[in-house]
Amino acid sequence: MSEIGVLVNILGAASLLLWGLRMVSTGVTRTFGANLRQWINFGAENRLKALGTGFLVTIALQSSTATCLMAASFAGRGLVDAAMAQSIMLGANIGTSAVVKVLTFDVGPLSALLVFIGVALFRSGNGRRRHFARIFIGLGLMLLSLHLLGQSSIPLRDSAQMRQVLHDLDGMPLVGLVLAALIAMVAHSSIASILLILPLATQGAFSVAFGLALILGANLGSAIPPILETSQEKAAVRRVPLGNAIVRLAGCALAFVFLDQIAALMTRITGDGAMHLVDFHVAFNIVLALLFLPLVGPMAKLVRRLRPDETVPDQPGRPKYLDETALGTPRVAIAAATRETLRIGDLIEEMLHRSMEALRSNDLHAANDIAKMDNVVDALHHAVKLYLARLSNEDMEDDERSRASDIMTFVINLEHIGDIVDRNLRELAEKKIKQRLTFSTEGLEELTAMFNQTLENLKVAMTVFVTCDVRLARKLVADKAEVRALERNATESHLSRISSGRRESIETSTLHLDILRDLKRINAHIASVAYPILEQRGELVATRLRPLSFE
Repeated sequence: MSEIGVLVNILGAASLLLWGLRMVSTGVTRTFGANLRQWINFGAENRLKALGTGFLVTIALQSSTATCLMAASFAGRGLVDAAMAQSIMLGANIGTSAVVKVLTFDVGPLSALLVFIGVALFRSGNGRRRHFARIFIGLGLMLLSLHLLGQSSIPLRDSAQMRQVLHDLDGMPLVGLVLAALIAMVAHSSIASILLILPLATQGAFSVAFGLALILGANLGSAIPPILETSQEKAAVRRVPLGNAIVRLAGCALAFVFLDQIAALMTRITGDGAMHLVDFHVAFNIVLALLFLPLVGPMAKLVRRLRPDETVPDQPGRPKYLDETALGTPRVAIAAATRETLRIGDLIEEMLHRSMEALRSNDLHAANDIAKMDNVVDALHHAVKLYLARLSNEDMEDDERSRASDIMTFVINLEHIGDIVDRNLRELAEKKIKQRLTFSTEGLEELTAMFNQTLENLKVAMTVFVTCDVRLARKLVADKAEVRALERNATESHLSRISSGRRESIETSTLHLDILRDLKRINAHIASVAYPILEQRGELVATRLRPLSFE
């Protein structure tokens, strides 16, 4: 086989391995994502429990990078302190080495069976069953890729040119460490990089010491992607991957000094072949855990010095709850979007208060605040929409898909309310202040009653949005009719005062009627949250029109 053909086969097998790893990680995350996060949260009570939690989560995800990003996210939100996050990562490193150990067993015949089971599950249902199918298919593809890697590397192992290259590199373990680190960094996985190395070690293509340097490089390189992926996050998030990288760097430096002695010891214990590399990989991470677990406190202080809390200017338009690491778990991501939507609702409530204050007290500062708050609402509305759009529609359950759609609809309606308050009510308030107009006592009472009813409906709507309570949803729709009645009665009273020649009513007539109209429109947007809930329960009729009579 030509050199190009060999290279293509190896690259194809390596790609299949990475894809299998991704499928397993994605399937586990979407099946047990919320539980995995709870394990991390509950396991962070003491160092040993955090170590065990990191080990188990990484065994499930088959990716220490995914565990690192989860732990970093929790640390950023203050749910896990830096010391416990480092303990979790020590366990994660042991977990990823245990995965390599398991994959080296001769379980090749299982690959076809696992893929068959996965495809059968995928075709027989959707939702959770399909997530399980991804796990089985991913495991099958990983085992198949290992077989293909072994077959594809045979020409390399038999190649005189390849033996010469490896012989030339054999005396330069530092070069091997750097090369393996680059491979692991590009692959985002120490598992994949080590499994690529093992076929070359099966027939003694290089010395034990050089092979151990490759393993050290794979460990070091896999610590770099989480640092890059969290580079734009706040300091509390960036400390976790940085601490993990420091631990691995210190371990690699220490092991590199005694590389020849360790190679001799591993040869005596496990003999020749590739298994001594796998055993060293496991032993290396266990020793790191034993050495650094008592030092996680000082490590936390060190990374805090290296990544101090920066004084970030207040950015009200920046989302607080949209956790990027939760996107792989739709149920968790939907909960995050719900919390951010509630934050938008609070801003809308404050905007309505400010607009009422500006109209009643001629407060120009309150009117100016409304414009700033609407900019925040627009930014958060955009962020929530993009966040939900990044969820995979195919991988969500029907109820999750429906909930995501309801959140999107409610966020859009809240943004419309913000526009009405900013572009209409604020401008009307500024016009009233600049022209020194005054509402009649009765007119002001009517507008206040309309505002109060609107605010009350908004509070009910937020409760309905969270609880999906049918009784409150019915109340919200019923209150919409009450708002129409309030608006109609207030309009008739206002026109009556104009007919009687009341000067204040005549001067503020346009303002008064426009405010009533805008509040009515706002209430229509508020009530929209109730319709999907009532429609799902069969509580709505098709139209408000009465049927025609043909008598």
